[in-house]
Amino acid sequence: MIEEFYEVLRKRRDVRGEFTGEPIPEATLTRILEAAHAAPSVGLTQPWDFVLVDDVETREKFAKHVYEEREVFAGQLGEDRASTFANIKIEGILEASLGIVVTYDPARGAPDVLGRHAIADAGLYSVCLAIQNLWLAATAEGLGVGWVSFYREPFLGELLGIPDGIRPVAWLCAGPVSRLETEPDLERHGWRSRRPLTEAIHHGRFTPRDPGPASAATV
Repeated sequence: MIEEFYEVLRKRRDVRGEFTGEPIPEATLTRILEAAHAAPSVGLTQPWDFVLVDDVETREKFAKHVYEEREVFAGQLGEDRASTFANIKIEGILEASLGIVVTYDPARGAPDVLGRHAIADAGLYSVCLAIQNLWLAATAEGLGVGWVSFYREPFLGELLGIPDGIRPVAWLCAGPVSRLETEPDLERHGWRSRRPLTEAIHHGRFTPRDPGPASAATV
């Protein structure tokens, strides 16, 4: 049982091009949303909501916006990085079975949110925990999930009728997949390499690390 849990952690991928488009069984979708809703939250506020988007027209509008933002980012890159980025697929909005937009409502439970008085972002962290729960549950169910972040919040808010003050934190592409890659896409395409755990551990106090050659972050 313990090994199966760690296997799910290792197997999870940010999926882009492997979606089959097959529908997600209703019972399966309910289970992964229940897993997300069971996440810990600051002050037990559960500040998240889940907008399920299967309408093709809505997804096409969002995909067009994401493409435009991709072009904005590409235009900021140097020649070498732009060449690498050109081969990287950043989303599976239309290929996925479903879009799940996860939102954050900072007013939920306010003004007396226990545990948020000193760290305003604690509520946002709670939403990220719900997303992680959903992602791992989906992986355990044999589904893929891809987090789209190439968008402007006001655009997505207007597209989905999200009230002012509520933030769209993530558009998650979700659905059955043909496979899950053994390596993250960005690593396979040479955008960036993962660093070992030993470089992330500090004892007692934060110890600055030697960043090494400048090229190490742009492999």
